[in-house]
Amino acid sequence: MRRRFSEGTVAPPVSETSLRDNDRQLVPAAVLVPVVVRPTGPTILLTQRTAHLRDHAGQVSFPGGRCEESDVSAEATALREAEEEVGLDPGQVEILGRLPEYRTGTGFVITPVVGFVTPPLNLKLDDFEVAEVFEPPLAFLLDKSNHQRQTMEIRGQRHEFWAMPWQGYFIWGATAGMLVTLQHFIFEGIEA
Repeated sequence: MRRRFSEGTVAPPVSETSLRDNDRQLVPAAVLVPVVVRPTGPTILLTQRTAHLRDHAGQVSFPGGRCEESDVSAEATALREAEEEVGLDPGQVEILGRLPEYRTGTGFVITPVVGFVTPPLNLKLDDFEVAEVFEPPLAFLLDKSNHQRQTMEIRGQRHEFWAMPWQGYFIWGATAGMLVTLQHFIFEGIEA
């Protein structure tokens, strides 16, 4: 992964098919794609959002959120949000680079920032935003045989999305789409 970022490899962007209104103003956001370097193999730290949130309640997500004026970069947003949401110390994160922006049907343009995270993790969850954290193996998430294309109907329109069910967790939508982009980046990327 480190080599691919240093080579300037580019992954094709993957966006939600539900984004129809190209003229509407999208809200800038950033997430940290935290690759936890474990002796048993790398994992991805994911959060289960609390059920009462206004945006994306109960969904599985990367730590992250809206960019604030005080954030100097997407990396700053991703690190700040990861520290606020799960208590991840920014000093434990080695930023590798960015994946292409991901545009959602809910009005966000998200910059995924990939970083290696060095354990031990002494996480402190923001109880308002995060119900729990879990770590699926990176190998599972990058295995194309675990990538499912699913559909749902919302307000009379059919929407397609990626999903990766894992041990009772339903990883789908933007999070799964960014993981598909990461898989393309690592295994199928093209030189910039």
